[in-house]
Formats: sequence, C-alpha cells, structure tokens
Amino acid sequence: MRQAVIDRKTTETEISVAVNLDGTGTSAIATGVGFFDHMLDQLSRHSLIDITVKARGDTHIDDHHTVEDVGIALGQAVSKALGERKGIRRYASCLLPMDEVLTRAAIDVSGRPYLVFKAEFSRPKIGGFDTELVREFFQAFAMNAGITLHLENLYGGNCHHIAESCFKAVARSLRDAVEIDPRQKDRIPSTKGTLSG
Repeated sequence: MRQAVIDRKTTETEISVAVNLDGTGTSAIATGVGFFDHMLDQLSRHSLIDITVKARGDTHIDDHHTVEDVGIALGQAVSKALGERKGIRRYASCLLPMDEVLTRAAIDVSGRPYLVFKAEFSRPKIGGFDTELVREFFQAFAMNAGITLHLENLYGGNCHHIAESCFKAVARSLRDAVEIDPRQKDRIPSTKGTLSG
C-alpha cells in the first residue's frame, strides 16, 4: 500500500498529513484557510489521492506559514508514499480548461525537485486568500515531493479560475505520473536505476 503520514510541528504551525496514492480522491481538509481547503479538496478529488490534512497555524498574522508548511508536509508524504518510485509512469501532463482559463501542467516524478511557475493574478487576493500563495504552495510541494513541475496559465482572467485550474491541472498530471504502469511495474523508470535524485 502506497500510503504515508507526516507530522510537522514548528513554532508557527502544527500539521498532520496522510496520503494514499491508490485511493479514490477522498479528502478531509482543515487548515483554517477556507480557499486553500477548497483547493486541496480539488487536488485530492482530481488526482484520486486520498488526502487528510489537519493544520493549525499563525493565521492571525497571515496564511503564509500555514500554506507553505502544508505544502512541505504534503510533498514529504507523497515522496514517502512513493518509496523507490518503482513501476510508476513518472511523466505526465495536462492541458486543463476551466471556463475562459486554460492552464498547462507537466510533471516528472524525478527525485530532482524544480518548479517553473508562470501564472499572473490581476488581484492580490481571492476573498481573503493571497494569490501569491498559490506559487508558494507549489514551490513547497514540488521541492519536498521531489518532482519537477512546470505550471503555466496560458490565458484567462478570473483569478479564482486561474488558481483552481492550477490545482486541477497538477492533480490530473500527478494522478497519471504516480500511477503504476503494468508494463514496467517491477522496474524503476530510469536508465540510472534510481529516482532518488
């Protein structure tokens, strides 16, 4: 079973994350940041990864530490659940439309973390959520999951749609990339024989 639990506690946040890579997209998310909860629900539902997140953070200051630290813990949980990364498809991409928005995500579950993020928001906030935290989450997630992630909003204007399309595009790509390939289920998909970096 490709499952993992990560508990992370700092002076700024206290977070518990559980994932099941072979789930059905069931989620139980409680971060104290409403819009972020909605985005993580989307990430779970469209990746078919079961995700549980319980977080308490210094949101009386702002949401930055909570969002970043959840990204760190979730990335670590995904990496731990992947283990040696044996049998995975490794590469995947998605071109995701959402009303007037079109967003592209491409993933390499390589063990070599890297983020390219190209999305611009016309407003600093979606409700009470800072739009700059979308990038911060994916930066923390990619670095700790050990994935190369290219994420680009190609066009569109609605900030909510842009953010949500980013989470959904990553979810769909992640679903395909971590799926077991029946043609090579006992092999690590690398000529190096390792995907540990």
